[in-house]
Amino acid sequence: MKTPLSILDLAPVGEGDTASAAVRRTVELARLGERLGYVRHWFAEHHSMPSVASSAPEILIAHVAAATQRIRVGAGGIMLPNHRPLRVAEMFHTLSALHPGRIDLGIGRAPGADPATARALQAGNGSLIGQMLGELHAFSANAHPDTSRFYGIHAEPADALLPPIWLLGSSGASARMAAAAGLGYSFAAHFSTTPAAPALAQYRAHFRPSPAFPTAHTILGVSAVCADSEAEAQRLATSMELAWLRFQRNQFLPLPSPETALAHPYSDDDIRALQQHRALTIVGTPEQVRAQIQTAVSDSGADEVMIVSNIHDPRARLRSYELIAQAFAADPDNAA
Repeated sequence: MKTPLSILDLAPVGEGDTASAAVRRTVELARLGERLGYVRHWFAEHHSMPSVASSAPEILIAHVAAATQRIRVGAGGIMLPNHRPLRVAEMFHTLSALHPGRIDLGIGRAPGADPATARALQAGNGSLIGQMLGELHAFSANAHPDTSRFYGIHAEPADALLPPIWLLGSSGASARMAAAAGLGYSFAAHFSTTPAAPALAQYRAHFRPSPAFPTAHTILGVSAVCADSEAEAQRLATSMELAWLRFQRNQFLPLPSPETALAHPYSDDDIRALQQHRALTIVGTPEQVRAQIQTAVSDSGADEVMIVSNIHDPRARLRSYELIAQAFAADPDNAA
């Protein structure tokens, strides 16, 4: 059975590059993804990070959707505690009006930022995600009861549909919430050390159909670096490894080049930490990456795979997505 592939885009900013150039390049990746048969192109929401330019997913969604024709474009996700539910409903009703049937709304509960930046955003309490989701739906459908202080307040354009909502998470709690609300569910295996299979199984077991999701649908987020040779893929992956190590130390810098990463003076503790972290990234040739992704799908039971490739060289990043798509297209076991 064919495994649908999608793209998670953080608009990565490499050292020697600019964030403005990174956001402009999003169109090039989306057009490539559309040509290669990727199902979705989602943007993450992160703030005050020199290595990530996707601080305003709703704007990037509008930009990329206008430059493509078929690929679904969405947020992966909007960090709901950073926003008022009415504002999110308005943004995505508008996107849906501009690009009907092509917009997705992924929702997360984390701020996507360090504590100081979260305070600057006036981020809300992530534990209130259920209440905020309820308000979002009510503003969309003009369904607040007459006893509510929000009665009669609704999102415009009212004749546009709210896009399908996906809850992003990495735990059984988020999976059960998505299931109970009849939402799609996306598991963040690209940064979570928690196995995906138990959460996805809970989601499927407790899923309640909804108009947007008559059946359960799960997406597995994976980090992958693919190149024509294993040695080159390993070299490219060193950028992500040093970036992760710096992040653990609250060192927020642009994505380092492989040359910078290979020249870095790693301590023994650094090496041990990176050895554990490497389990979160799939690295290798097209055949190796395809096999590891297929194993992850088989182990988790995911319906779809969303790939993030944070590679320093923009050309090599495009090539990684191209090689992965070609590997799956060439696999007879992945035929439709």
